[in-house]
Amino acid sequence: MSNTPSRSLAVVLDGTPMPDTEARAFWERFSAWMEEHRGDLAGFATSEGLASVHPGVDAGRPILRASRNAAQKPYAAVRSDETATRQGGGSTSRHAGPGKPQGSRGPKPAKRGNQGRKRGT
Repeated sequence: MSNTPSRSLAVVLDGTPMPDTEARAFWERFSAWMEEHRGDLAGFATSEGLASVHPGVDAGRPILRASRNAAQKPYAAVRSDETATRQGGGSTSRHAGPGKPQGSRGPKPAKRGNQGRKRGT
């Protein structure tokens, strides 16, 4: 049995799940928007006539929580209900920022003296 895309993606609008066909179309528009306007959740929400759109995970299923009234929150690491108590990560390529190498936490400290050499030789 294969997992069809329409069953794996969900959209909830003001607490009401969208029908699968509409949810799939919404996800396609969302994906296209985010490719063109990386990280611009508020812009996508506005283009759809909404106040906000928040991506998330619910029981392992990708979900977009959309609202006509709730304010847009800043883009953050996606957490599922099960992992909400753990500290989130996120994609280093997405969060690295312009001009910052992926996975970079700054320069490594310089090696000092004879570290790494065997003693007594």
